[in-house]
Amino acid sequence: MPEPAPPSGRSDAREGRRRLGLIGCGAFMIESISAVTLATHDMQRAVRFYRLLGFELLYGGETTAFTSFRAGTGFLNLISQPAERQRSWWGRVIFYHSDLDGLHARLVAAGCPPDTAPRDAEWGERFFHLTDPDGHELSFAWPLDSHKD
Repeated sequence: MPEPAPPSGRSDAREGRRRLGLIGCGAFMIESISAVTLATHDMQRAVRFYRLLGFELLYGGETTAFTSFRAGTGFLNLISQPAERQRSWWGRVIFYHSDLDGLHARLVAAGCPPDTAPRDAEWGERFFHLTDPDGHELSFAWPLDSHKD
């Protein structure tokens, strides 16, 4: 017997969850990201870079194989990897920073110019991009006043 069509008004997303067996089985929404871990070939250089950005060092440091920084209510971790372990493009991490233009100016003054200048985006954030010494793409952003709740 064929499965009946979903009642009118049922969303495609809900129908997809139903077909995967996620409706009524206790599946919950992800609340937040706890941590992001990035690989580095040079822990000393990476730790100095992230401290320049303003991240608070919580664990590890320049001579350890694993380091953890505070990133708001979450964490940014670094893990040492051998030089022969290479990767291709993986994506971008976006951090909120309330003094976006000040951070950009501080990086330029420190001889670490970001990839882009701060600009206002149509989706309601001001942002700029930066590549860390290991090639990880980072964005720093802050909501524009006109888009705040």
